[in-house]
Amino acid sequence: MTTTTHKPAAPDSRAPSRTARVLADRRLPVLVTAGLFLIMYAIGLSRYQNYGFAETQVFLNLFIDNSYLLVAAVGATFVILSGGIDLSVGSVIGFTTMFTAWLVEKQGLPLVLVIPMALAVGAFGGYLMGYVIQNFEIQPFIVTLAGLFLFRGLCLVISKESISITDSSVSSMAQAQVSVGGGFLSVGAIVSLVVLAAAFYVLHYTRFGRRVYAIGGNEQSALLMGLPQGGTKIAVYTMSGFCSALAGLLFTLYIQSGDPLHATGLELDAIAAVVIGGTLLTGGSGYVVGTLFGVLVLGLIKSLIQFEGTLSSWWTKIATGVLLCAFILIQRTMTSRRRT
Repeated sequence: MTTTTHKPAAPDSRAPSRTARVLADRRLPVLVTAGLFLIMYAIGLSRYQNYGFAETQVFLNLFIDNSYLLVAAVGATFVILSGGIDLSVGSVIGFTTMFTAWLVEKQGLPLVLVIPMALAVGAFGGYLMGYVIQNFEIQPFIVTLAGLFLFRGLCLVISKESISITDSSVSSMAQAQVSVGGGFLSVGAIVSLVVLAAAFYVLHYTRFGRRVYAIGGNEQSALLMGLPQGGTKIAVYTMSGFCSALAGLLFTLYIQSGDPLHATGLELDAIAAVVIGGTLLTGGSGYVVGTLFGVLVLGLIKSLIQFEGTLSSWWTKIATGVLLCAFILIQRTMTSRRRT
């Protein structure tokens, strides 16, 4: 009687290692950003506990002070997920502040009438840029750069000087508060969170959201699958224009004035928040919740610098640049792992 011994099967060298699986996880950048926010917040609690950093209102102020940036970044998330870019965000915000202030203060129109007009102008501007990008096959960088100059120039056409808003309806809306726990949120913060929730639903639970991911992931494959590529691209830029105009209205409430130089460079902050939040610049991968954490991280950097008191505000830009480079390297590592 012969007995046969079975050797244990050798591990398949083709099976991905645990490290490779972790690096290939699409949720990793969002988790890293959330972890970074928690670490930074813990550092603030330990370092500035005697200066009121632990108060609930300090945390809620992150949403109040960055409500307009969150709305703008949500719109930019849709564009970047589709594989595009929108450089006109800051100029549309600045134009909206001027447009709103001019209509309310100089023309005497009520705010309830001005709000839909401003949103319509922003959405129409986004639609035009999306239409040109799709139908004339011009790079989004060039078209939205033209939009940047156009809307900033329109600010100067309205007025070369700042326009302060003294309308009582604007003041009352800006000062309105909603109690939350031991603190409060402004109207702008509530609106930004509603926009975030709506964007989350659209991206993850609707056909439009799936088309955005598909087009950003592989445009040719999406075309072969028969997805309405042109309409989706135009809709994405229209949504970005709408969000930029809404961010401009929130910024108007926050600052209560219109100025040709308002929100200069804010499009870069919005893009940075999206990338730090884990959305790939090449499109097709990312979560709008990550954009929220990206905005919170940028806002927390400003808060920590303010509590420190001895650092220049330029350190905010330096820290943002370092984080941006770090997250681009993470993205590069992840994409290379997926290919292998």
